[in-house]
Amino acid sequence: HFRGRNPNCQNGFLCYWGNINIIAYRLKEKGRKSFKFSVGRKELVADYYIWYNNGSMKKLILLFIILFVSSIQIFGQLSLDVETGLAFQEYNDIRIPNDSRTATKFDFNKDFDLQGPVIPYRITVGFTFAEKNHLLALYAPLSLNYEGSAPFDINFQHTLFSRGQFVEGYYKFNSYRLTYRRDVLMTDRWTLGVGFTAKVRDARVQLSTDDVSVKKDDLGFVPLLHVFAAYDFERWSAFLKGDGLAGGPGRAFDFFLGGKVPVTDNLSVKAGYRILEGGADVDEVYSFTLINFASTGIVWNF
Repeated sequence: HFRGRNPNCQNGFLCYWGNINIIAYRLKEKGRKSFKFSVGRKELVADYYIWYNNGSMKKLILLFIILFVSSIQIFGQLSLDVETGLAFQEYNDIRIPNDSRTATKFDFNKDFDLQGPVIPYRITVGFTFAEKNHLLALYAPLSLNYEGSAPFDINFQHTLFSRGQFVEGYYKFNSYRLTYRRDVLMTDRWTLGVGFTAKVRDARVQLSTDDVSVKKDDLGFVPLLHVFAAYDFERWSAFLKGDGLAGGPGRAFDFFLGGKVPVTDNLSVKAGYRILEGGADVDEVYSFTLINFASTGIVWNF
């Protein structure tokens, strides 16, 4: 058991790190080892390897496999949320540029055939610290493919796609988000939290034929509000979680409503309904989309 710290050290966990290195350095035997150490009330285990030891200890390479995760656990808890499912689109209205005199408004969902099924995924890495504070990093790619004959003349990005012409369409809306949330109410049953999200959207709209391909890319920053509400039924929990904001020329909403059932102490499965809606009405682009998701996933707490 490793307890205590260097009394002359003032650098937080680096003090423990330094002491651990000293202890490991004194070990004489090569191969894989592990030892337990305590920091506060936490008892942690670190695995390490000694590949080289020439007796004089001039060259010693140590690799801590679990030490990094252990150090995170001292201050908080990591989680991994992986989600997938089926996407069902309601509308995808497009006009680029946003000028009725030079561009045509069309609906990808109604005017063309969606190629599917669409099975998106999203990955969220979370870090909870001081019990009520949460940091969440989300990666959520989304792409939809369409094809069909143009039902009418479509002017898109100053290019004419004539009625009856076979057109392939592509819509991408990748989302990268960093969220901070604080739980403002915690009881035996209820948890309520609020926060804010910094979102970067990576979007593309593209129309193509055998002869021409025209696209419009959009990379931008969107600030959002974040809300969380959960109710614990002991054997499972129901929760609402999402980001959203409306105002000015656009809006964005991404919310999940569902349930979560623990499988083990660290692993849970979830299922529910997700709605993704939003867009912008500005000079360069008119684009509004609504997609419903039947979602499922796993949540792993480290």
